[in-house]
Amino acid sequence: MDLAGGTIDIWPLYLYHQNAVTVNFAVDRYTSCVLETRPDARVELRSADLAAEECFESLAALQGARKYRLPLPAWVVKYFAPGAGINLATDSEAPAGAGISGSSSLIISIASALNKLTRRGYGLEKIREVSQNIESQILRVPTGCQDYYPALYGGVSAVCMGPAGVERKPVAVDLEDFNQRIVLAYTGEPRNSGINNWEVMKAHINGDAGVHRNFDRIAAIANAMRAALEKADWAEAGRLLREEWAHRRKNAPGISTELIDRLVAVTRRAGALGAKVCGAGGGGCVFFLAERGAAPRVAAAIERAGARVLPVKVAPRGVRVRVLAK
Repeated sequence: MDLAGGTIDIWPLYLYHQNAVTVNFAVDRYTSCVLETRPDARVELRSADLAAEECFESLAALQGARKYRLPLPAWVVKYFAPGAGINLATDSEAPAGAGISGSSSLIISIASALNKLTRRGYGLEKIREVSQNIESQILRVPTGCQDYYPALYGGVSAVCMGPAGVERKPVAVDLEDFNQRIVLAYTGEPRNSGINNWEVMKAHINGDAGVHRNFDRIAAIANAMRAALEKADWAEAGRLLREEWAHRRKNAPGISTELIDRLVAVTRRAGALGAKVCGAGGGGCVFFLAERGAAPRVAAAIERAGARVLPVKVAPRGVRVRVLAK
């Protein structure tokens, strides 16, 4: 979940703003995959969370298919092109359209397993690059870089972007304290998932001065958010969260809904310091930063308003690959 600086992580937007950074953290809604080789050439894909499967007689048959029932694992398998038949079973703990980078995390899981199997030898940054490019191929729109870092590293991150490229820097935060302040609400699957960021990006590229100014401010807020976290200044972090959300709503009014607006209002009275939509908005999840000790009250207010609270904590570690001998 990003605390500040989302959307600016899409190339080339970050090149047009000084000190572009996105601040985010990993949550313990995990994705996973189990990858097994087969004695034949078949490729069998299964998704537990989607209750779906798809089979191909060979890698060539998968590569030649025009459509996929499970496009995310299919595209990753197509790229890594394992030399043997495989069974690939995936699962995700993120709800549909939650906006908490569930698809990005799943790509990292699958790519990391296939990287090991095919002996590509990619490091974490190369896996991020490949995963981001594959997801853009699937979605047919540009994707940002920040979504993949929580799955790769865990913890709290500052994703710094500029002409030299992208660099992830850990942000030292007392996770026990932070976990007491996190509340995540799920409002339902978005009505327009994946659209808001693309519309904002087009407006930026087309020279919309108002959007450019908003992103200048969002970049400044993200840098200030990083500093506030490093100092454990939660009151300032909450203020910045509110300001960032206000600017994001100016960029894309459709990012919010009547329910989201109601949640933001009622949780302020219950002890929320700030709130923002996760991902492209229009539904999905909303993150609330609560005062220490106020999280139960904030959660209760969310449930009364008609949304579902998802229990989460910061995931302290990133992707892990285990090899089990048969």
